[in-house]
Amino acid sequence: MIIATRYTLCRDYRGMLWDALLYIPTVSALSVFAASNWYENKGTVAYLLGFLACFFLIAGANRVLTTRLMWLPSAPVAIETGANAANLILKSGEVIKLQHDLRLYRDRSGRSFGLTGVSEQGRRRQFVFHRGQFSSQSDFQAVMNCYDSGRTGKS
Repeated sequence: MIIATRYTLCRDYRGMLWDALLYIPTVSALSVFAASNWYENKGTVAYLLGFLACFFLIAGANRVLTTRLMWLPSAPVAIETGANAANLILKSGEVIKLQHDLRLYRDRSGRSFGLTGVSEQGRRRQFVFHRGQFSSQSDFQAVMNCYDSGRTGKS
């Protein structure tokens, strides 16, 4: 039997604040510019800026609600690490077992990583984890090292 280590994730309020400071001014500025271009009869530019505002609103809301606050049912609330496998427990209670083609993608700053793999159902799944979701820096580093043991430190 393979022994798995379970890491329970927590809400990342500090990261949520940084995301809010990034996305709120961006969406607001794009919306204001879209509205001003609309009233100046520059419809094409207004539609483009409006689209970008909606895109950033949806992307920012998904990032905050799924990875930072873990409010959505598709948000992982725990990760179990094992040899060449990862079990992700979602808020809905579903367990996603990534067993094939498991890959870890670090970001350059070392504050987050992406984990991808193929589940038992044959679907490719991907999840993003932030340093603030782990109870300690050592837990964050342990999960990264479990799937990326060939590299040390930041990329």
